[in-house]
Amino acid sequence: MKKLSYFCRPNFDEMSGLYAIPISGLKEGRHTYDFRIGKEFFEHFEESDIKDGDLMVSVEAEKRSSHADLTILIAGTVSIPCDRCLGFFPHPLNCGNRLLIKFGRTFDDSDPDIITVPADENELDMAQYFYEYILLALPIQRVHPTDSNGKSTCDPGMLEKLKEHVVTEEEKSDPRWDELKKLMNNN
Repeated sequence: MKKLSYFCRPNFDEMSGLYAIPISGLKEGRHTYDFRIGKEFFEHFEESDIKDGDLMVSVEAEKRSSHADLTILIAGTVSIPCDRCLGFFPHPLNCGNRLLIKFGRTFDDSDPDIITVPADENELDMAQYFYEYILLALPIQRVHPTDSNGKSTCDPGMLEKLKEHVVTEEEKSDPRWDELKKLMNNN
């Protein structure tokens, strides 16, 4: 059984087979699989910040006798919350990842770039991998983009509420550090 990451734990029973690629009985050579990811995909990840999206995923599998090399390309937009005003906005996403699948006796995903799958496994569910690749492609700071005039497109009502709660207090000097600052200024 696949060990799930700490990001989110989806209900795999409901998504069973929707995002799977065949690995058993696959002939050697190149194979391409396309998937569409939308709102229903992200609903399976309960704690996800992403609530909606329109993404195309293309998986190109290069099958060999002992392994398969997957190239995963994800492109489209996701709806994510703004760190400043908490409103959702569409964010473009475009990423590429590689995953090496080795065939062995037991399942092992201790390495994020190489997984070992039992040789008798029929298919590999890619949903968790797609989700993690999407999360990793998001920026650390997520804020509404600025408009053509350079102004924020954040929710103006929320920005006004935030301004009401801003504390403007003069920085008071800590007397313990004053003597050290004098020494630094003298050098």
